[in-house]
Amino acid sequence: MALDLFSLHGRVALVTGGSRGIGRMIAEGFLAQGAKVYITARKAAACEAAAAELSAGGGVCIALPVDISTQEGVRRLADEIAARESRLDILVNNAGAAWLEAFDTFPEKGWDKVVDLNLKTPFFLTQALAGPLRAAASADRPAKVINIASIDGVSVNPMETYSYAASKGGLIHMTKRMALRLIEDNIVVTAIAPGAFPSEMNTAARDQEAEVAARVPARRIGRPEDMAGAAIYLASRAGDYVVGSTLIVDGGVTYAR
Repeated sequence: MALDLFSLHGRVALVTGGSRGIGRMIAEGFLAQGAKVYITARKAAACEAAAAELSAGGGVCIALPVDISTQEGVRRLADEIAARESRLDILVNNAGAAWLEAFDTFPEKGWDKVVDLNLKTPFFLTQALAGPLRAAASADRPAKVINIASIDGVSVNPMETYSYAASKGGLIHMTKRMALRLIEDNIVVTAIAPGAFPSEMNTAARDQEAEVAARVPARRIGRPEDMAGAAIYLASRAGDYVVGSTLIVDGGVTYAR
């Protein structure tokens, strides 16, 4: 058995929304395992600062600040990668948005913004990067696409986040459909459904840790190592035979709802 099951040495990765939160946790984990990592985010200053901080640990992290909520942005990011790399081993579709509002006033823009970024962008960015992914892929070492979903796409929470939950449920199903097609090209597609991790999107876990942890069967919120470990598993040789599955990383919350 290979001793480097979790190594990402020599691999090139792109993590969208990689300047903070879950995306940054994943980027940091990939760097620790030897990958060259590109991160993208809408805010250029934050993206550049995060890349500099992550590179300080000795790895190579490069900022590509792009707003990928539009098709123009998706194409621009794909062009930026193609200009720098002949292949892309790992794509993590993490960038996302949420909208919380009561049913009676929930607006159309709360659907358009969330569905465009959470569901359309992962599909069209993967499509736009299919060339570099195929160039990296082989039967012995497939390329990887990891979609970051949510436990809210698996089970229902009490909050009125209609478009967010629907987009994440759709992303989980789309992961299965994409996986069946892209495995033909030696590209393995999977997803991760995180639970409570501290981030700008999950401010409750960030700012009310004790209260949130009390509702988690594992009695704590997620740590960076928990998210990094899940992503490393799927991105590395260890996860080569996991096709179309969604890995729930939530301390047991899904089963306790």
